[in-house]
Order: sequence, then C-alpha cells, then structure tokens
Amino acid sequence: MRRRALAAVLTAVVATSACASSAAPTVKSGPGVTESTISLGVLTDMSGPFAPTALVRIKGYELFIGELNARGGICGRKVELTTKDHGFTVQRALDGYFDLEPKVLGFLDITGAAMTAAIAPDLIQTRALAAPVSWSAALLGNPHMMIVGGTYDIDVMNGLDHLKRDGVIADGDTIGHVHVEGDFGTNALEGSTFAAQQWGMTLVEKPVAESADDLGAQIAALKAQNARAVVLSTSPAQTALAVAAAAALGWDVPFLVNVAGFDPAILKSLAAPAVMKQVQVVSPIAPYGADAAGPQAVAKAFEARYPDLEANGAVNHGYAVAMAFAAVLEKACAEKDLTRDGVLRAFQDTNGVETSGLTGQLRFSLAGRPSATQSYMARPDDKVKGGLVVTEKLFESELVKAKGTRAK
Repeated sequence: MRRRALAAVLTAVVATSACASSAAPTVKSGPGVTESTISLGVLTDMSGPFAPTALVRIKGYELFIGELNARGGICGRKVELTTKDHGFTVQRALDGYFDLEPKVLGFLDITGAAMTAAIAPDLIQTRALAAPVSWSAALLGNPHMMIVGGTYDIDVMNGLDHLKRDGVIADGDTIGHVHVEGDFGTNALEGSTFAAQQWGMTLVEKPVAESADDLGAQIAALKAQNARAVVLSTSPAQTALAVAAAAALGWDVPFLVNVAGFDPAILKSLAAPAVMKQVQVVSPIAPYGADAAGPQAVAKAFEARYPDLEANGAVNHGYAVAMAFAAVLEKACAEKDLTRDGVLRAFQDTNGVETSGLTGQLRFSLAGRPSATQSYMARPDDKVKGGLVVTEKLFESELVKAKGTRAK
C-alpha cells in the first residue's frame, strides 16, 4: 500500500559512549537493531551525476563509524551501513528505500531533493529518522529529518554579510541571484531577499531550470543592471557556466556560491581561472583541511585510510552527519530505547553536539529551527586539497540574528 501511494505521488571530538561495553545491555529495540549490531541505511547516488561527491561522503561516514566501533559502538553494538544506489532516479530511490526500510533503524543518507520528497511521507508512517543530503529549510517542518548545519538561506545571509564587511557591496546596491527552481534555490533566495530588504538593496533574481546548460542570458542581464555581486545557488556545472559567461563579457563581478554549487572538478575546467578570481563559497560544513581541530583530524584519518583517493569537503560532511546521528543514538541508548520512537525522542532532545569546527554547535530540540546558524567562507584554489581555502572561520552574521533563525 505504501509503495503504491508513494509511487503515485573524531575520536578527538566525541567522548566514549557510556553505554558501550563488551556485553550489549538490554534495551528496547526495533528494526535494524540486534544484540550485536545497529544497521543504518544509506540511499544515495553511486552511479549517476552526483556519484563522485556521494562516494567521498560515504568515506566520511565510514571513517567516523570505524572510530566509533573501535570504541565499542553504541549500547555494546557495532554500527553498520547498508547502502543502496539509486543512480539519481526517483523510482530506483523508492525501490531502494522499500528494500532498506524494514532492515535499518534509520537513514544516515538520502540523496536528492526529488528522492527525499518522494520518501518523506513514508518516514512519518514508519517513524524512521533520516538525514537528507540537503540544507533546505523546507525540510525543517518534518520531525523525522535531521538537517546537520545551517540552511541555504542562512548561508546566503552570512555570505552577503561577509561581502558587505569586505566593502564588496553596500547599502542601496543592486545584487543578482541566479538560482535553480526547487527547494534549494527557493530557500537560498529567501536569504538574499531578506538581506536586500534590510539593506535597501535592489535584488534581481534569475531562476533557471536544473537542466539549464547556458546561463549567458541571465549573466548578461545582471551585468546590464549593474549588479555589484551575484549569488549563485545552482549546480556546480552551472556555477562554472555562469562565471565563464561573466569572464567572456569582461565582467569582473564577485560571485557568492552556496557550497552545493561547488565541486573541485570545476578547477580542472576552462572556467578555473575566473572561478578562482571571482568566486567565494559559503558553507555550513568546514572545507577539507580547515585548520580547526575537527577538520584536521578528519583529514589525517582520511589520508591514512584512503591514500589514493582525492579528498574534498564531502568527507567532512559525511563525518559530521555520522557524528550527529551517533549522538542521538547515544542518547537513545542512555534511555534504553533503541526503537524508532525512542530514537525520535532522543533526536528531539539532543542539544550541544560539539563537532570541533566541522560545523557550528548542533542543536535539534527546537522543531522547525535550524540546527546551527554559523557558516564558513572560502575561496577556490586548485593548489590545495579539496579545492577551497578558508577566508573566514565559523561566524554568525547580524542578519541571521535579526531574522530570528538562531538555534537556542
């Protein structure tokens, strides 16, 4: 029935578990929990357009879980991942979800906005906790969704604040925002809209389809309107297209890019020189190799375990999500309740998850509010691992405080 309905529509940063021991304690348990293991699902794109990022993010999950299990796991149980590839198609995602759902306690990863939207109603019915690969504020209304870090609008507000403090933009200026249609672009636009209202700016928005492969007209129009800066909330390929279009016009405008719109592969394209000159990236997750304790520990562990793999910020993303999910499971363990309802109660009561700079401090207790409100700023650089150099460490802007999105 559910299938028919849905088809229609760091060792250094987490303390050793008080629950972990050589003999698993007796707890209430649900799907995915045995006397020796806890299984979590990963439903992601391992063969489609986002496979390179997804495969690196999975390594981040594996790094943290390997360290967690070496410390004894959770409630004396080893944590295991059960992975399904959906190739970035909704039907394959649904098939994978219905195969995984009875076998896992929750989902450490659901990749893709359309896939998440198709699965979200069933999570309410099955009571499973899931961490989507998204920072869309639209998901905050679903009590079964764990959003690790600030949302797209928060990043845009923080990023614009950074540009304003640097003198790149000023009160009364015109700014542009090129954004994909859908949750990502819509939520990011909320950030630029609020900033423009607060600073008396003129905001010129240019929505584009996710499949758009030419942004020349949008960039030319923004140049004609004398935009002082352009926000890009697009795919990485579209980021490269937009920046290349500006360079072709001789337009040396600064671009503020949501981290979802950046991939180090851009720095191997013809657009690389312009990207490194004109782009700044804003992110709720630390860029790879950032000098905080958490990112440094992850980089060291990743390079020791996967010396032949090329790293990027997706490693930190995966590690931080696994850390947050484990913190919730630890709390459920302390209550001796590893049922899905027990995990949900623990999730709604989890505050102060310290990630040592991988993200801002995480709080999940306030329904409908982001778990963090701080962002990193970085500039692209093809000479560094991960392709980004931090230009401002975690910060929260006065804009974000004014909007009242602070997680308390």
